[in-house]
Amino acid sequence: MALQIFSLKIQQPLNSIFPCSTNNGCSVFVPYAYNPSRRLALFQLTTAITQSQLFNGKAPESLNAEGKVIESGTIAELAQSKIALNDENASEWIKKDKRRMLHVVYRVGNLDKTIKFYTECLGMKVLRKRDIPEEGYSNAFLSYGPEESNFAVELTYNYGVDKYDIGTGFGHFGIAVEDVAKMVDLVKAKGGKVVQEPGPIKDGGPMIALVEDPDGYNFELLERGPTPEPFRQVMLRVGDLDQSINFYKKAYGMELLRKRDNPDNKNTIAIMGYGPEDKNAVLELTYVYGVKSYDKGNGYGQIAVGTDDVYKTAEAIKLKGGEIVLEPGPLPGINTKITACVDPDGWKTVFVDNADFMKELE
Repeated sequence: MALQIFSLKIQQPLNSIFPCSTNNGCSVFVPYAYNPSRRLALFQLTTAITQSQLFNGKAPESLNAEGKVIESGTIAELAQSKIALNDENASEWIKKDKRRMLHVVYRVGNLDKTIKFYTECLGMKVLRKRDIPEEGYSNAFLSYGPEESNFAVELTYNYGVDKYDIGTGFGHFGIAVEDVAKMVDLVKAKGGKVVQEPGPIKDGGPMIALVEDPDGYNFELLERGPTPEPFRQVMLRVGDLDQSINFYKKAYGMELLRKRDNPDNKNTIAIMGYGPEDKNAVLELTYVYGVKSYDKGNGYGQIAVGTDDVYKTAEAIKLKGGEIVLEPGPLPGINTKITACVDPDGWKTVFVDNADFMKELE
């Protein structure tokens, strides 16, 4: 779970945020404390964070190695960081910060089955996989390239939990492929489910199709030429698109790459990201006419984003009206620094220190 802060222990960029079982049988993503390898243990906060806290935006408490509660503010103090940003220099900091979407974290009911589908049907490669029996979960990272440059997915399996509620808020993942029809035939041959047969977006437009993975997560296949980043997007639904656009621009420093109203489909979408769509994974925010809130379920977790300074990032997010649910600081037992926050709709994002992230990949 390298840097599994993204994993819902602040999840994937919080790769160290792994899931563990609760007394009621629900899985929880928590950062690790287990450290068989610094690289793999990166995001394992030994934190008593319940799944409901992670998904409902409740500020968690952390535990030290002896199991004693550490207030989140104390963790930040341990880093001895003196932050003094105002609204103006916070905006400047956000603009110059080197940010990149690192990975997305979500739960699956059968890790081997899902990996088989992603590798054989979608063409992804397994970057690493490991089992943590003492914490009751297994996890794997897959991508189309190395994590130093490519977006990844972090799949987490909690022992004994074979099914999750995806909810109505999560939309789909987008993958660029050179031949949509060929990939759809492969998905069918492997027993996968095709939700939407190949067809043009518009008359004469590029081909698209929609397939479903073993856990019910949808993947939109977009016909494109060769690209350094085949993983194109994560689509989430929001209740107020203009509010969300403003938040992601001001608090997270993303660019509005494009916006489109689709009256025939009764929705409006906004593409947000840290670089051009053809070279970077982006976030697609979708507003469905008249729908102000969604059920997030318990399957999808969070997105991880790299930053040069988690302390300044957290302070800037607060100044821009964002809610921090995990104060910035190093994960217990390791030096990787992270912070976690939620957007106006409650979608979680974890920011991970760039330098620490690269060290963990060495």
